[in-house]
Amino acid sequence: MSIASTIRTQIKRIPKGRTFGYADLSISKADYLTAAKALERMQAKDEIKKLAKGIFYVPEISIFGELKPMDSEQLRPYLFKNGKRVAYETGTSLYNQLGLTTQMAFKIKLACSQKRISLNRGSLQVKTVKSYVEITQDNYELLGLLDAIKDIKRIPDCPTKNAIQFFRARLKTMNNQEINKIIRYALAYPPRVRALLGAMLENNQYVGQLNTLKDSLNPLTRIPLRLSETDLPNQAQWYII
Repeated sequence: MSIASTIRTQIKRIPKGRTFGYADLSISKADYLTAAKALERMQAKDEIKKLAKGIFYVPEISIFGELKPMDSEQLRPYLFKNGKRVAYETGTSLYNQLGLTTQMAFKIKLACSQKRISLNRGSLQVKTVKSYVEITQDNYELLGLLDAIKDIKRIPDCPTKNAIQFFRARLKTMNNQEINKIIRYALAYPPRVRALLGAMLENNQYVGQLNTLKDSLNPLTRIPLRLSETDLPNQAQWYII
């Protein structure tokens, strides 16, 4: 079967509105030039549409006309590379998904450890920030939680008391292996994240690797978060003021 026929067969299996790139077509890089010509012919026939350089989709037609891929689908090529996760949503859009705020993000923020992008595609605007830890499919949700802890004072319309209750409840659902992982990842984050995580785990009666977090903090440095003592009674023991 020719490269063009192989590509056409594979694209027929892709759901309408789903984005795809060369890496999704199971072809070698040596065949990319041939593939590009085949994709150009399919574009000319309106069988596929080009969303961005190297990113395509099979158009879906509704009674209102052609539909573009959903924002989440347009983001997918930037979240994964060669089938591996390399980025995740953070900032207001993530905190909205977590239920910490009802506000919607005007611009989506992606945390990534590799390529930085800036995207402005109609209603979809994206900027990237460097992640604190190398991102994988197994850890991105824990990293998102640490991001939210880091931004506890900047989450829109989210009182600190509510945020702490949310974080403590989420931490209580984790097993020891997950707790050990989030502690290890937290060591790469700013001191306020390590202090808050340690204080909340201690309030949850966790007695595992708290010393790892405590020893990573400078006892001569105070972390000004201005939290209520009723929200976090043991904050002073973690150098939070």
